Amino acid sequence: MRSTVLKSYLPPAALLGLFFLGWELGVAVLGVPAYLLPPPSRIFQTFLESKALLVMHAWVTAQEIVVGFALAFVVGMGFAFLIVHSPLVEKALYPLIIASQTIPVFAIAPLLIVWFGYGIMPKVVMTALITFFPMVVNGVDGLRAADPDFLNLLRTLKATRWQLFWKVRLPAALPFFFSGIKIGVAVSVIGAVIGEWVGSDAGLGYLMLRANAQLQTDLVFAVIALLSLLGVGLFVFVVLIERIAIPWQHLNH
Repeated sequence: MRSTVLKSYLPPAALLGLFFLGWELGVAVLGVPAYLLPPPSRIFQTFLESKALLVMHAWVTAQEIVVGFALAFVVGMGFAFLIVHSPLVEKALYPLIIASQTIPVFAIAPLLIVWFGYGIMPKVVMTALITFFPMVVNGVDGLRAADPDFLNLLRTLKATRWQLFWKVRLPAALPFFFSGIKIGVAVSVIGAVIGEWVGSDAGLGYLMLRANAQLQTDLVFAVIALLSLLGVGLFVFVVLIERIAIPWQHLNH
């Protein structure tokens, strides 16, 4: 088990370490000013010195991510269920959902401020808009992944629609559901930050803009590092839930 973990994580960790070492040496040798590109050591020091400030703003961003993601999950899975079980809804709604992805989400953000003000709601909606699409698509594919022969067999045994869903469709759909959730949770951080950039007085996106305006480049990088950690942490959390919910998917991993 330990050797498997080392084989999985040692190469990317070593590559990342070499990248930061080259960054540190390159900045020192070339004499790059810290306000243009601070070395990793200075970013890490700023991270430690500003941890209270970072945690305070991270809490705001985390709330926006969780609420927005939950909203996208409920609405997305609801639409997926309707699309699969109603040909009329599929013909009317599915093309519109796909076409909606051609709209630049960043362009909608100012309108959300006009409609919902400067509170948490615009960030929640922005997060939901970004995470909504992968969950709908994967939800539709998952609900259609059930073995049709198995479904027909259970129908001949007088199985109800609810029994078909609970015993066949849902287990077959879970891997697809979790694929959509993992994609959604990975990009949910982007939605919250975009919402904070457009209008906010708290959150990591707001802190990033404030630090950038004051040429605190090391703090900007510290915020970026924390956002990355937040996204990775959410992704790992979903993977752990997936291993508990569908352990058979990981028997050979």
